Amino acid sequence: MLWSIFIFFIVLSILVIVHEFGHYILAKKNGIWVEEFGFGLPPRVFGKKIGDTIYSINALPFGGFVRLHGEMSEDGVTKPKMAFINKSLWIKTAVITAGVIMNFLLAVVAFGIVYSFTGIPRDNKEVKIIDIATNSPAQISKILVGDIVKKVDGESVVSVTEFVSKIENKKGKKIILELQDRKVTIVPRAEPPAGEGPLGVSITNTETYFAPVWQRPFYGAYYGTKEALFWGKNVVNGFVKIFTELFQGRSPKDVSGPVGVFAVTSEVAKSGILPLINLLGIISVNLAILNIIPFPALDGGRLLFIIIEAIFGKKVAPKFEAVVHSVGMAILLIAILAITIKDVRGLISAGSISGFLDNMTK
Repeated sequence: MLWSIFIFFIVLSILVIVHEFGHYILAKKNGIWVEEFGFGLPPRVFGKKIGDTIYSINALPFGGFVRLHGEMSEDGVTKPKMAFINKSLWIKTAVITAGVIMNFLLAVVAFGIVYSFTGIPRDNKEVKIIDIATNSPAQISKILVGDIVKKVDGESVVSVTEFVSKIENKKGKKIILELQDRKVTIVPRAEPPAGEGPLGVSITNTETYFAPVWQRPFYGAYYGTKEALFWGKNVVNGFVKIFTELFQGRSPKDVSGPVGVFAVTSEVAKSGILPLINLLGIISVNLAILNIIPFPALDGGRLLFIIIEAIFGKKVAPKFEAVVHSVGMAILLIAILAITIKDVRGLISAGSISGFLDNMTK
């Protein structure tokens, strides 16, 4: 359990530090005074001032923050030229969105590393037999692992979907499979054993390509970006589903908090470093999308006020904006607490992390 907790905090630390570093570096580059760079949410447990910035560790390890000089109002501003509130809209937008961009880039890097070591799946436009069940029609008909299926009853097949569809339509009937070097007569079972399928074969139409070592960073960047965009689309669809259920007065079932993330992380870590890096990428995409939602206290909420200022040509009253973000933060903390309580109850009732995860996926 201690090892799982350690791994969880390593993953969480990477996610938070990368996100906040995006805000931090853009603020520094644009002459904004970063008063504090904090891991976790207050109250502060430890802090050390280096240069003009306090670097702190805080009691609630569910996030982080960068406190900018003059972030919300001109009250207390002692260095007007270094105050966030006095910077242009473009600079404010860059600083606010930098965290989200850094999380997306972290996901690209994580997925790219995984692809660099595991290879890149490629569709080779042919159906290959990769496993055969004992006493199945395929074994009886002397189909072999490695055979390539060219045609089913004279019709070409170049994908797993095509092959499965044609076999399903021929269950209980004699068919001819044309392989790469011979033809085989076979009868797909109408009621096959669970997990075997009508013929008792496992098939694929992909092969794994390993690029030369010097090319892998480029392939990793390309496929890592595709994977990040894929997960980004899934996360957006997930949030749309959650908000739809909330507006309909239903309690979303697929919502989990820090305990759920801890459970998933501890289980994935058992499979090795690459699955853990892949999970890091997935969580990073989730964090990026979550933060850009236009809700008070989130980056998206702060960006919304900048957009309002750009449209109407004047700033929203700083004190009003500060109150809105404070209320938003309170709501977020209450939501995190409620979800955590739900997850803890689920973990206790399940009796184990694996049982808890099984219940989450039902």
